[in-house]
Amino acid sequence: MDAIILIITGAFAAVCTYFLNVKLQQGPVRASAALSLAVGLVFHFFPNLLPQPLNANIPIVFIGSSFVGMVSSSVVANYFVVAASGALFSLIYLNTSNFFTGYGGSLGTIACISLLVTIGLPFLAKKNKISNGYLVLRKLIFKKKKH
Repeated sequence: MDAIILIITGAFAAVCTYFLNVKLQQGPVRASAALSLAVGLVFHFFPNLLPQPLNANIPIVFIGSSFVGMVSSSVVANYFVVAASGALFSLIYLNTSNFFTGYGGSLGTIACISLLVTIGLPFLAKKNKISNGYLVLRKLIFKKKKH
């Protein structure tokens, strides 16, 4: 049950940050910081609000998922993709949090990985599986030199 609550928290945090960032035009840093501060203050002043595992992990998942919501609307223009990335962030956090202990930037790294996976999934479903990035890379490698 705790994992489901954390997954919902991740999706909710990513969508709320994206909404504040894109629709209300607050910018990615302000949107993430404002929401993370609000959640952090709630859990700081009400430490017995939820059971201890949730009380310890919800602020961390919320802050990390807010990094997902900082994505530009030119990269991701769909709320469903942002929510899926936030949920994927929570899944990765739940399964690898011990691996990243002691490393700085683990929340940002997990947010980047979850966004890249979610953005990359449609390219795998395409029939010919060639993305624009692959075409640009191929053009750079096989570019004919002019003499």
